[in-house]
Amino acid sequence: MTLCAASATLMTACALLPLVSSSGWIVQAALLLAVQSGAGAAVRRAPLARPLVVAVQALVGLVLLTLVFARGQALGGLLPGPDAFGQLTALLQQGADDVSRYAIPAPLTDGIRLMLVGGVLVIGLVVETLAVTLRSAAPAGLPLLALYSVAAGLSAGGADWLYFLIAAAGYLMLLLAEGRDRLSQWGRVFSGASRPGGGGSGGATAPVRAGRRIGALALGVALVVPLLLPSMRGGLLDAAGSGVGPGVGDGSGVSAVNPLVALRDSLNVAEDRTVLSMRTNAADSSDLYVRIASLDRFDGTSWRPSQRARTALPDDFPTPAGLSGDVRRSEITTLISAADWYAQDWLPMPYPPSRVQVKGDWRYEPVGMTVAGDRGQNTHGLTYLVRSLEVQPSAEQLAAAPEPPAALKREYTEVPGSLPKTVAATAQKVTQGAANHYEQAVRLQDWFALDGGFRYDTQVEVGTDKDAITRFLRDKRGFCVHFSFAMAAMARTLGIPARVAVGFAPGAPQGDGTIAVGLKDAHAWPELYFEGIGWTRFEPTPTRGAAPSYTRSDSPGATLPNPALPSSAASAAPSAAPSASTDCPPQMKRLRECPTPSAPTVLPHGGGGPRWHAVALWALAAPAAVALLLAPFLWRRRTRAIRLGARGRGERGERGEADTAAHVLALWRELTDTAWDFGIAPDESRTPRRAAERVVRLGRLDAEAAAAAHRLAGAVEQVLYAPRPRPAAGLAEDVRRVLTGLRGTASRRTRLRAALAPRSAARLAWTAADRWAQVRSQASALRPAPRGAPGQRG
Repeated sequence: MTLCAASATLMTACALLPLVSSSGWIVQAALLLAVQSGAGAAVRRAPLARPLVVAVQALVGLVLLTLVFARGQALGGLLPGPDAFGQLTALLQQGADDVSRYAIPAPLTDGIRLMLVGGVLVIGLVVETLAVTLRSAAPAGLPLLALYSVAAGLSAGGADWLYFLIAAAGYLMLLLAEGRDRLSQWGRVFSGASRPGGGGSGGATAPVRAGRRIGALALGVALVVPLLLPSMRGGLLDAAGSGVGPGVGDGSGVSAVNPLVALRDSLNVAEDRTVLSMRTNAADSSDLYVRIASLDRFDGTSWRPSQRARTALPDDFPTPAGLSGDVRRSEITTLISAADWYAQDWLPMPYPPSRVQVKGDWRYEPVGMTVAGDRGQNTHGLTYLVRSLEVQPSAEQLAAAPEPPAALKREYTEVPGSLPKTVAATAQKVTQGAANHYEQAVRLQDWFALDGGFRYDTQVEVGTDKDAITRFLRDKRGFCVHFSFAMAAMARTLGIPARVAVGFAPGAPQGDGTIAVGLKDAHAWPELYFEGIGWTRFEPTPTRGAAPSYTRSDSPGATLPNPALPSSAASAAPSAAPSASTDCPPQMKRLRECPTPSAPTVLPHGGGGPRWHAVALWALAAPAAVALLLAPFLWRRRTRAIRLGARGRGERGERGEADTAAHVLALWRELTDTAWDFGIAPDESRTPRRAAERVVRLGRLDAEAAAAAHRLAGAVEQVLYAPRPRPAAGLAEDVRRVLTGLRGTASRRTRLRAALAPRSAARLAWTAADRWAQVRSQASALRPAPRGAPGQRG
């Protein structure tokens, strides 16, 4: 059984193989699992309790993980200590970051290796505990199912059915082994009459044959039925081709991070960790975007990078496509240091790069001008030098740009037929009256960032269907992915070549002259192509990044000229383009820092105040809410006053026997409820005397309060057991003494809880439930019996 449990775990773990680029980890997991299972088999031979067996196996597994992953921090190189636990924790954190950052298949980093091997050991321990130590193999399928579900949920390969078959076969093998073991405990299994020639003894027994047939039938049904059911395709991150991962191509073994997964996760982290530390000689670092990858394939729902051949990293990069010699430019140098925990397969660089000095195995993709790691190479703790061009076109040059080459325009203006027509219609409406592609691009940017009423919100989901862009244009809420995707798609419908870049917005300057780029600086922006200038950045996302100087109408030389008109002529007609306010420049509008109108100017002159029914509703709701919150407190005070009062007295102030019994029992209920309010739950199984002793002990009552509790308990016993109970005076005061004693020993928090939210208020719900049951019972009794019911004569 031990061997079968370990084999079933390893067979199920095979489903994890497609998730990483290397399969060597499963051999390591098999060896460690064999040692852990062997230790369990050895311990089970000794007469030890089952929890001790599990504890020994868990300790062996921990020592094995320490030996493999934290040997340098272990005590004596073997035993786990505080440093070893710290190393394992750091590796698990790194593995969690890598899982959320990399696309499948991910590189086998140390963190991911620890998660895989450690996960197999933990699942193996649970399976062996259930199937072998507790001798119940059927529940062992739950941890195996959990392991397979993780792999199946992340993988999208075509061989999923094969891994399911292997995992299911391992589980069935475990069940058959348990069945054979149980049958063997009854003695020799009778298999019927032997076959002629004495061959009957070598065949399989009837129960085993039946188990095999049932298992084969179950596997067949599990494999065939899903083929007959309609399947669902993924959307934005679908690994089958609709996502943004690198896919399968001739990338020379380059694995790649999924940029959109890392981007969304980075924007929503609780702590903004520094990713890159940069030092540059650029005159203005506020415009220093760091680019990782470009997404140029658009299928109507998502953008993803094209699969192109990568070459060896050149010494000097070629001039960017489309950049002519008359456009002003300057070369800047940037020294970039990546954090030790940041393992990125693409090399973050300012665009366009002209030279990179970096150690390791890196390859160059010339169309997107990106650099990607080869055979597991990443930016983990890497420092490298990037020379890049700072291209500074003028608005006139962009406005006068000629048509791009036909092949480039055809590739980068391709729009699928599934894109809703409203996208193109909205683009035409926003850019109506624009004289050229440059004016159209600026109007799209300003509509998203300034004039369109859009809001920046990182909690909005990235759409995965063909209506995602339409929904974003309608709701006007999203983050940089929505803005860049929408503007690039709308630009393509206008005939402007467009793609999406993913990377980091400008970081924060530090006191030592460096620039810190954090996780929350992760960003996406559209790049539009203009012949003579090349791929040009635009910034449609409000409150993020910086609008390029060649798109700002308030910067010198950045006007939007109309080539059809003399540039010096002043038109008296109103412009169709949105004009910049003299009171608030566009850059302040983008950052939402414009001053708002004063209160008298925004208040309506009439009819704009709150309606009378809203005022009445709030006037009624506020006291009702306060009364609801104070209901337990008020009910408890009222109940205590009734129980401690002087009701039930006769005309001469004396109680009869019935009144005395009711009064004593009410006081006893008050004492137990008071103790309950202070955290001493009532125990109805105890006698009054034992219950009083428990309240005295748990409430730490002083002698006076303890004597009062015992006097009341004695009076209750008189009522319950004496033929004629003797009346006792001062019992109400005894209850008050107990209440004072409990308050004296309780903490302030306990006293507040007892007063404002008493636990005994649960009796309200019990009373309501009892009364509702009584009402239903009475209603059933009043309901006429149906004709012909049993017991009635016709």
